[in-house]
Amino acid sequence: MLEKLINKYPIIEKMTKEEEIVWVNPNCDNKISTNITLSEIEDVSERLNRFAPYIKKVFKETSKSGGIIESPLKEISQMKAYMEEIAGESLKGRLMLKCDNNLPISGSIKARGGIYEVLWFAEKVAMENGMLKKEDDYACLENDKFKELFSKYSIVVGSTGNLGLSIGVMGAKLGFRVVVHMSIDASQWKKDLLRERGAEVVEHTGNYSEAVAVGRKQAQEDENSHFVDDENSRVLFLGYAVTGLRMKEQLDSQGIVVDKNHPLFVYLPCGVGSAPGGVAYGLKHMYGENVHCFFAEPVKAPCVFLGVLTGLHDEISVHDIGLDGKTIADGLAVSRASGLVGSLMGNLIDGFFTVEDSKMEHLVGKLYSKESIFVEPSAASGFPGYSALQLNKEYIKKFSNEAMENSTHIAWATGGGMVPQDVREKYI
Repeated sequence: MLEKLINKYPIIEKMTKEEEIVWVNPNCDNKISTNITLSEIEDVSERLNRFAPYIKKVFKETSKSGGIIESPLKEISQMKAYMEEIAGESLKGRLMLKCDNNLPISGSIKARGGIYEVLWFAEKVAMENGMLKKEDDYACLENDKFKELFSKYSIVVGSTGNLGLSIGVMGAKLGFRVVVHMSIDASQWKKDLLRERGAEVVEHTGNYSEAVAVGRKQAQEDENSHFVDDENSRVLFLGYAVTGLRMKEQLDSQGIVVDKNHPLFVYLPCGVGSAPGGVAYGLKHMYGENVHCFFAEPVKAPCVFLGVLTGLHDEISVHDIGLDGKTIADGLAVSRASGLVGSLMGNLIDGFFTVEDSKMEHLVGKLYSKESIFVEPSAASGFPGYSALQLNKEYIKKFSNEAMENSTHIAWATGGGMVPQDVREKYI
């Protein structure tokens, strides 16, 4: 099978050798699927607004934002200078950081989709039991009667770390029984924190896919159990997609124009694909062909890249090409892509680039020394895209010099806010 794949897609040979690769997707046509509509994304935004009074009440760190879970967008000129230094040439456009490493409640991008799906399920349960209406002040969800109701239900998830963390913290706060199946790649501190917050953690000796499979089976055996399916959840995907609406507001507020002469480039760390897929889907709804979304994956686990390249999506694993999927980037330690994301996003992803573990580790330290910003190794994987795409002269020819001078580049910092101080110091 591998020989046939390499004959058909020669770039796979580089993947098998764990080489860093930059690949521009020839099938990117920016035609947005009708399977998920803008009105559905707007519905997510409305639901999050309904929950805002409750979030504000129980998570004090959200008081300034009125209970809306959002992160800053910052220009990082010192980091840009460093990227130019290692590229050996001037790089065009502004380099910015989307600080999802500092998202409130769970300190990662999973605070978007993961928390949203918990809220969606809580609203569904409360409404089906006649205890909540859309017109109500959702701050009432803190009342003991809701905690008593939710205690009869469980939420189950399989995770390498951050998704489980977001669901565990939010689910336990509402009163659900939360069971998080953690793969062997998950960091110990994440397991400890989950238990501290009231979630049940089941540790697996196998990889992410095994943890998900066991979690799915457990949930199927209990009619009062809801499984958050990172591989196939439409609700989860929508929770990330609403980011597109918010990013437009954020860019507008900073006076950043996005059009043909002011292109936007976004570099998104990618594991199973649901978070970067949802974010990219929302951004494509907002900006169409003027936003260019590139996914960053570890050289040891380029599962979405492999799925989109071959068109096989979740029918192929990195194990099929001889990779073990083990990487320091625990949130990206995924061997098989989301089938949902592959079918929705295959023609919307502008390309992929792969990153060595050592480079991610190095960039964690550089970002901290240059900008005093801490991220996890997986969250540093987007930075190489800024230089790699500009050094790809064939790709950059698509844009005029003026457009590139006016361009905005966003590296998405997907996690790091909850990392304990002793672990931070080791990474730095």
